[in-house]
Formats: sequence, C-alpha cells, structure tokens
Amino acid sequence: MRTQDMNRDWIATAQTLSQALPYLQRYADATVVIKLGGHAMGSDDAMAEFARDVTLMRQVGVQPVVVHGGGPMINQMLDRLNIKSSFVDGKRVTDEATIEVVEMVLSGLVNARIVQAITAQGGRAVGLSGKDSGLITCEPENPDLGLVGRPSHVDTTVLRDLADKGIIPVIAPLGMGRGGETFNINGDTAAGAIAAALQADRLLLLTDVEGVRNSAGDVLTELTASQITSLVADGTIAGGMIPKTQTALDALAGGVRAAVILDGRAPNACLLELFTEHGAGSIIRRG
Repeated sequence: MRTQDMNRDWIATAQTLSQALPYLQRYADATVVIKLGGHAMGSDDAMAEFARDVTLMRQVGVQPVVVHGGGPMINQMLDRLNIKSSFVDGKRVTDEATIEVVEMVLSGLVNARIVQAITAQGGRAVGLSGKDSGLITCEPENPDLGLVGRPSHVDTTVLRDLADKGIIPVIAPLGMGRGGETFNINGDTAAGAIAAALQADRLLLLTDVEGVRNSAGDVLTELTASQITSLVADGTIAGGMIPKTQTALDALAGGVRAAVILDGRAPNACLLELFTEHGAGSIIRRG
C-alpha cells in the first residue's frame, strides 16, 4: 500500500533523474575508461555496487571500459606459494615464476570476478588481458625490474568491436613484449594508455582518497595539467598520488578530454562523477 512517505521518496527519485538528464545527454556514446582498484574491489557488496553502476552507464549509452588492478591478491597468492620477492626502489622484481602467478591472479581470479559481477547485474561483459588480440604491446619499464612493462602501442580494434555490440570490456593489465614475453603493467598506467588510444572522454581513476589536496589539506575539485605540475614540483602532491597524477597528465597529453581521481569509497562514485553537478573527486583538464 502506498504511503505519503513513499510518495516523497519517489518524488525525490524522479527529481534526481530529471536533474541528471543534461548529463545523460552529455555522455551519450562517450567512452569512459575506469581504473578499478582499492575499496571498490574489497568486498562483494562494493563489487556489486560498482557492477551495477557500470551496467547502468552502458544502459544509458555510455561506453565504459574497465581496467583493474589486483596487487593485494597477487601478494596473497605469492605468499601462499612461498614465492619470495625482491624489490628495486620499492618496486617488485617480476621474474618468470612471479609473472606466472600475476597472470593467473589477474586474468583468472580477479578478471573473472568482475565479469561475473557485471553479468549478475544484467550487463554484458567480456574479460580480456592486454595480451589478447594484440591489445597492448610493451617495452621493459626497467631491465632491473624484469617483466614489468610500459605500453608502447595499444590496438583498440577489439575494444571498439565489443563497444559496438554493447559489451563492456574488462581488462587485466598485462601486455605482450615484441619477443612474445608476458609483461605485468601498473593498472593506472594501463588504464591511461588505453584511454589515450581510445581518445576517451573521461579517465576515472578510483582510489581510496577523496582527491588531490592542496597544502592546507583541502580537496581540489578542479585542476589543470599545469597546476598539477606545480603541485608536484613544490611537494604538495607526494607519495602514491604522484603516479596517479602522472597517469592523468599522460592521458590528457594523449588526447583524453579529462581525467578524474575520485574516491572509490563513496557510494556510486562513478555515477556521481558523470551524472551530477558536483562530481566525486578531482577533475584534471588540459591547460
């Protein structure tokens, strides 16, 4: 039986949908590359929410492309298999034994979990790695790190074919070397390279912080590439935020219209960013 309170809820929902109309129109047919990591991968409930959001995005005409990480899961599996790791400048050296585990975890366990979550929400998704269909060709990032790669070429043919069929690609950050070897790629780096190759409208980097902060600790909701460069130079942007902002800058230089570092802990973070006025993080534009 309907009640007055329920009617108020429905009215609020209708108003929210009405207010979203300009943004739904704005992003119709737009390509949005999402780097999934952090909190959004941390629980079944968070994964289901993310899957529901990207399914909705696809339903209203957005073309999402999901690139995921999986570092904690890789660490757990290496520990279980008693495979010891060495590090150079804080980065894991990836040898033949390690890359086998990396590929098994990323292309198998993690990728399949995301595809399954999207399918459970009524979406259509296909799991890939950067090795499939020549998607990502890599060069060694640093010979001392072994099989850690940096994308040198991205062939978007398979991604465009899937988008034309209404299918959401879910990509594990692996690539193929020119000699056929498998390379592990940083998830943010892979997402940025794919976004640039697709000339994406948006690159969304989900993380576990509210966004880029100034020296006073306030979140900066809008920045330009030149402002990011200045904040890195004066030490305001430091630590783990440096590689994320660098990924954003590289993507912008490659043709992405804007990159967003957003709080993946916020409910429906991707929908808030795309379909509301205030967004959910720090948007970085060219300039």
